[in-house]
Amino acid sequence: MRVLRISHSATVAAWRGRERALRARGVHVSLLAASRWHAGGVEVSLATSAGDEATAVRTRGRHPALFVFDPRPIWRALGEQWDVIDIHEEPFALATAEVLLLRALRRNRAPVVLYTAQNIPKRYPVPFRWLERVALRTARGISACNAEAARIVSAKGFAGRARVIPLGIDADEFSPASASSAPLEEDDGSFVAGFVGRLVPEKGIDVLLRAAAAAPGMRVRIAGAGPLAADVPGRAAELGIAGRVELVGAVPPEQVADFYRGIDVLAIPSQATPSWTEQFGRVAVEAMATGVPVVSSDAGALPDVVGGAGIVVPEGDAAALATALAYAAGPRRTELVAAGFARAASCTWDAVASDYLDLYEAVIHRPGDPGPEHRASPGLEIVVVAYGAPDLLRRALAPVAGFPVTVVDNSSLPEIADLCAELGVRYLDPGRNGGFGTGVNVALADRLVPHGDVLLLNPDAVIAPADIARVQSGLHATPGIASAGPVQVDEAGHPARVDWPFPSPAGAWAEAMGLARLRRADRYVIGSVLMLNGAAIDHVGWFDESFFLYAEETDWAYRAKLLGWRHTVTADAKAEHAGAGTSTDATRREVHFHAGQERFYRKHFGALGWTMTRFAVWAGATVRGILLPGDRGRAAWRRAALYARGPLKVERRRYPEASERR
Repeated sequence: MRVLRISHSATVAAWRGRERALRARGVHVSLLAASRWHAGGVEVSLATSAGDEATAVRTRGRHPALFVFDPRPIWRALGEQWDVIDIHEEPFALATAEVLLLRALRRNRAPVVLYTAQNIPKRYPVPFRWLERVALRTARGISACNAEAARIVSAKGFAGRARVIPLGIDADEFSPASASSAPLEEDDGSFVAGFVGRLVPEKGIDVLLRAAAAAPGMRVRIAGAGPLAADVPGRAAELGIAGRVELVGAVPPEQVADFYRGIDVLAIPSQATPSWTEQFGRVAVEAMATGVPVVSSDAGALPDVVGGAGIVVPEGDAAALATALAYAAGPRRTELVAAGFARAASCTWDAVASDYLDLYEAVIHRPGDPGPEHRASPGLEIVVVAYGAPDLLRRALAPVAGFPVTVVDNSSLPEIADLCAELGVRYLDPGRNGGFGTGVNVALADRLVPHGDVLLLNPDAVIAPADIARVQSGLHATPGIASAGPVQVDEAGHPARVDWPFPSPAGAWAEAMGLARLRRADRYVIGSVLMLNGAAIDHVGWFDESFFLYAEETDWAYRAKLLGWRHTVTADAKAEHAGAGTSTDATRREVHFHAGQERFYRKHFGALGWTMTRFAVWAGATVRGILLPGDRGRAAWRRAALYARGPLKVERRRYPEASERR
């Protein structure tokens, strides 16, 4: 695998461990890094060693989101063939837009991976908002250093599942001193609390000083530079602790581990602001790796990083910080040091490289496929989302009861629970009717076959085990297939259409003008009997729960398409699908169907795209209402009326449970 990584922060030698660990796994990694950058207030120049394969690139600007690279080295690099282009910059950053523009001009089609740490849901001004949207639509994968950042990029339009990958540390560099894990002498009680970071108000320096004032045995050693550096001595004197506060200034990256070894406990008293909060807290993991207990505030991502391996206190609470620091340095030291070592082990460069390799393999669709020969266990599970109709459900389950099967019962019927117990399949009751996609997610949250393929089976559909095997073979026949479905027939044996072109405003106008047959578009397979590739589920993520009924599989399939996956029908496999077997209200089904369409258009084409589509459907239905006789004409008039009012608006008014279920 050949990977081009572009990262301004890789100027710091200690932060290039990811590349070294990937190369040790046989990955060819070429790195472009800023020739000069700043780290913790210290100016750093790119210095490489044998095997680094890093190229220095000059930059203009110093803000991480507002700088650009010299385009010439990037242009030359993009002229080569790469399996993955990993841009370790935020989606909204100017540097990201620059690299994506150069990639487009170079006509380089390698999939792109981005990075994000932004865990505050900001709406950026134009043009950054536009740049962010383009970057998220272009990316095949995203690594996020905290869970909230991953959630935010998905909410903003990234089609897949952002991977939460920690920032890495060098396990050799950040190692404990020989006696660092020994507890303090009980008859002394004094200890040194350290701080590493920029000296700015949001880092909680004043909170730490007030904590020291409340704990006579605490001495404070502060490493860092920033606007508050000149104020710290005066504030310490004001609090009466001048003799217990040492300001050592900015520490070069290669000396940070020695700083940790000289303290008893690390304090991270950060305080969130409307525009900033902690995005990871690498210093916490570094300190843990050196055998130093950590106490942090609960700002931003700190509870995820520190919680369980350190002590977390409310931000701004100096008294709680003082108490926790004393406990961490004394009675709880041995316990916290052991927990810290375990947490740090998950953040070594070796562990981080494994996570990145998994991400790269996902975006180029080169996962470890279990192969088409597996049929049920361990590579396949079946998920059925039921709503009433136990007789139909029995008919669907009988042929597949020997597989790992989960029934999610949105109707919470005792009869369905009894049926599942009788047939020996797993029964899950979510306690509400959240719709089809939500039901599927309930099952995906607790997989019977982790990372295996998943067959979604409607309760009014029947498929034989041999046909399931054929669908799974078709799913893995060629790389990059996200979903596959069988040919379907109704109860009378009449064939039913199972693959459709993806909805689009242009397609809606073609349909309105009677030109739908001329459309040439990528297609997806309906979800009544649909097998999802386990690797695609890991890459794309779960179903969007804002879809109640209909279009949820369209949305998932479209997101998969944006990530480079395809969908197929297995021609030699067949299933029987009654259709609408669990619902007898045709009017309700139609409202939910078109409300699902509106959700899809608004999500993927915006308000303008939906407006264009709505007018096209209304106009086409109106013309058909005028021209077509009988039931077909009346149905067209009903559709025109529905689109005139707006399907979502009608759904909310008539069936509020579909919109108010969350």
